[in-house]
Amino acid sequence: MSTNSGQLRVPVVWSEDCLLHEPAGEVWLGIRDPGTEVPERASVILSAVRAAGAAIVPAQRHEIEALHRVHSPGLVEHLSTIWADWEAGGYARDYGRDRVVPYVFPTAALLAGLPPRLPAATHGQVGLYCYDTMTLVGPGSWAAIRAAADAALTAASMITVPRATVVPTTVVPTTGAPTTGAPTTGGQRASYALCRPPGHHAGPDGYGGSCYLNNAALAAQALRDHGADRVAVLDIDAHHGNGTQAVFYPRPDVYYGSVHVDPGAGWFPHYTGFADERGDGPGLGANRNVPLPPGTGDDDWLAAVEQLCAEVRAHGAEAIVLSLGVDAAAADPESPLQVTADGYRAAGELIGALGPVAVIQEGGYDLGSLAEYVLAALTGLQAGAGIRAE
Repeated sequence: MSTNSGQLRVPVVWSEDCLLHEPAGEVWLGIRDPGTEVPERASVILSAVRAAGAAIVPAQRHEIEALHRVHSPGLVEHLSTIWADWEAGGYARDYGRDRVVPYVFPTAALLAGLPPRLPAATHGQVGLYCYDTMTLVGPGSWAAIRAAADAALTAASMITVPRATVVPTTVVPTTGAPTTGAPTTGGQRASYALCRPPGHHAGPDGYGGSCYLNNAALAAQALRDHGADRVAVLDIDAHHGNGTQAVFYPRPDVYYGSVHVDPGAGWFPHYTGFADERGDGPGLGANRNVPLPPGTGDDDWLAAVEQLCAEVRAHGAEAIVLSLGVDAAAADPESPLQVTADGYRAAGELIGALGPVAVIQEGGYDLGSLAEYVLAALTGLQAGAGIRAE
């Protein structure tokens, strides 16, 4: 699919600080590999949306309390300080450990019913919050993590919400391109936050899966806070958004629906994303997972998206957050799904027709096809929302 200049009318929220996170690889099965969550992911998308004529809007800085609406203050504090503590501890200088990575975790097997404690050693503290060895922290990570969260919150503030109450949380622009024509608050049918790092694997009190703060959950909570009685998060990343599910699992006001490769077939996050996970307490029925077998292509994947869209309508959602992962692409190295760009465009049309949508970038790791798939989804969403391309 090609997208000509001037075709994309969904405003793009961006901060240059998102490029500062350089994890320098990941530790997978005990070996440090190059990894695929690299700054170039954001660069290729940004170039493509600019060439397509999209307005680039700078992410606005939000108060730290906006992050606490989804995440524990302990997690936020940890992410904001752990690199400085690591550096001060001499881990890079004395041991050659140039990134923060955990090596011990306070699992139930270790604690055996005892309460978790704060370890004295910095390298012991990391496992309190990080649940895998793939999600490394470096010198620029916190600036990028914060910028991605700010981009998501800014995108949420840009879309029209019924009976919205404007909450003045933005105060200072972050580093980024100047505004090129789109407003920073209200009035939009759709907006797109070019977030990096991604977020949907980050839960209320922990991070992993190359995700640190949950950008989509922050956007959904902001929409609730700004006046939407009911919100839906649709997650079409190739992997289950265990963090987003965890944030909203007991709540009836935010529907979470995810289509992803079956974790029962051996795929991350392994422990969550099964069809019988339907919510808890008041939230029972407001969670839907549609796991698909490896090799699934457009037809069955789109049927799952249609199912989720029908449930969003039944839920009565007044605003939608789309977790846009494009790692279901056939060429993507991180999943076995076989969805085409046309499939993503069709999914965008279905979701764009549901109501006002804040799109949050999640996964997508094949640099050769990444921009094509993102543009396909956004132009499809634009068409479904009735936004004129001219």
